[in-house]
Amino acid sequence: MKIFGEKIENLNYKNIPSVYAVILNNAKEKVLTVRNGKGHYFLPGGGIENNESDQECLERELLEETGYSVSIGNYIGNAKQYLMSSKNEPILNDGNFYICILLEKINNQSEEDHEVVWLKIDEFEHLLFHDHHIWAVNESLYR
Repeated sequence: MKIFGEKIENLNYKNIPSVYAVILNNAKEKVLTVRNGKGHYFLPGGGIENNESDQECLERELLEETGYSVSIGNYIGNAKQYLMSSKNEPILNDGNFYICILLEKINNQSEEDHEVVWLKIDEFEHLLFHDHHIWAVNESLYR
């Protein structure tokens, strides 16, 4: 397990179990990301809801954020990041990361402020918003 971010003493962090997909193109020269309305880039995925399995969460999140179905492959690992939410709440994002493959486009994504963006491998480290997402992409490039 890797830990990123700085834990500030005397803050009560809410643990958010999450699952994310690392999707590379066939040549491993681009990684699929989602850009939100604020212009921040993230790996597709998010928080586990209602006791979902990792697979159920990834399938739901990918459909919501990209409109695509996904095939879930190898487990990359777990990484956690301390951060402040957009509402300025202390969060520990507890992420499980998987190498995935995009399948077919089923519908348009339901999250209207999300846009699918393929980042070049030489760009993602500068553009991904979270350090644990950068770690997961780097881990997946060497598998």
